[in-house]
Amino acid sequence: MIDLHMHSLLSDGVLLPSELARRAEERGYLAMAITDHVDESNFEFVISGIRRFCNAIKDSMRIKIIPGCEITHVPPQQIKKLATECRKLGAGIIVVHGETPVEPVKDGTNSAALESDIDILAHPGLLTSQQAQIAAKRKIAIEITTRQGHCLGNGNVAKLWKKYRFPVVLNTDTHTPDNIITKNFARTVLLGAGLEEENIEEVFSTSLKIARRFFTEL
Repeated sequence: MIDLHMHSLLSDGVLLPSELARRAEERGYLAMAITDHVDESNFEFVISGIRRFCNAIKDSMRIKIIPGCEITHVPPQQIKKLATECRKLGAGIIVVHGETPVEPVKDGTNSAALESDIDILAHPGLLTSQQAQIAAKRKIAIEITTRQGHCLGNGNVAKLWKKYRFPVVLNTDTHTPDNIITKNFARTVLLGAGLEEENIEEVFSTSLKIARRFFTEL
């Protein structure tokens, strides 16, 4: 299991990075990204903190950890600039908090994110065909999520993936210990979203390919 969207108490998660990593490791995760919420007020603090943690534990844990961030509720016109700044600070995985149907994310966020230097558009809600084509062209991964509420858009993502074949990943958007899942549960979510059994390994493989950008030994 590889999860590229998880939160610690450096934003609105409840676990220290060390406990988050240990709990994921105990569940059998091979790799994870810590992607705490950022905007212009905190991105330097969050990314530097996650990077310090990753450097401190890199030789003492089996699980591989990628430092990242999730750009969240940032006005669309500011996303591209902030993504560039986060990348310069060392964010390996940049996620953008997409237009989930359960939060008042500003219209235009999905489109702005897909024109920026990001890796994953999370829980994009009603992703459009045009946005799906941009994601496919730019090889930006779209998330299928296990998180309650955000998962209401999973079926739409799966439908568009079958047509446009953008990269798709399965993430938990973990905030609390009970959000950390098993690979079997991940398979259930993917099937429930409308993917076929033969597609599931392709989704897992996409996450592995992204993680191997940072850890070739995976």
